[in-house]
Amino acid sequence: MLESHACADRLRPRWQALLPCLAIVALAACHPHGAEQDAGQNERGLAKLNPTPRQAHELVLKIADAPGPFAVVEGSAQYDVINEQECGRIVPATGRAGRITSRESVQLQKVGDNEFRGTVYLDLMQDEDYYDRGVCQWKFSGAGVLLKATGADAETRFLSFIEADRFVKGDTESQHYAHLGYPRDAMDNYADYGEDAPEGFKPELRGSLFSVTLVSPQPPSH
Repeated sequence: MLESHACADRLRPRWQALLPCLAIVALAACHPHGAEQDAGQNERGLAKLNPTPRQAHELVLKIADAPGPFAVVEGSAQYDVINEQECGRIVPATGRAGRITSRESVQLQKVGDNEFRGTVYLDLMQDEDYYDRGVCQWKFSGAGVLLKATGADAETRFLSFIEADRFVKGDTESQHYAHLGYPRDAMDNYADYGEDAPEGFKPELRGSLFSVTLVSPQPPSH
């Protein structure tokens, strides 16, 4: 779904700034406006998908040492317009265009006890002139996953994301999570982004961790 908004969330790493879009969590600093308001419920809005995408990459998710099963395993691909100032709707309060982004679902199929696979298209979004200001140019920003134990509202949302440049090169992105957050944390609906390495946890927790790994195993040949 297409979203257009202005965010002043500069203190967070870029991939963590994108993850709330994957988890469908609204940021307090973001005020939706623009293209998505032109759509009714369950409609795409002004954004259109490329009818013949060709740049396919496999997304592989591997889970290791989890304390239990995950009934909810959702994949997403993030796309952003890279020239919003030239093509986006101007926000009267700022005189500038807001960020235009779209989160598209990636269907993940279970291929093993702890492995899922799906297909991400880098060219899924169709460039178009939405506001009579010029053609908006879309670019793939990365892929992510959301895991929940059973899907209950209060459960922890385990989130992981791999940025576009690492994804297309075939790099591996692994995040580590504490068992104690499964199936739910002390805070309801907690968003757990994990840590890059076990050393990010207190020593007493390092023996009770699980990992989520994302990779595109077959980068394109040059």
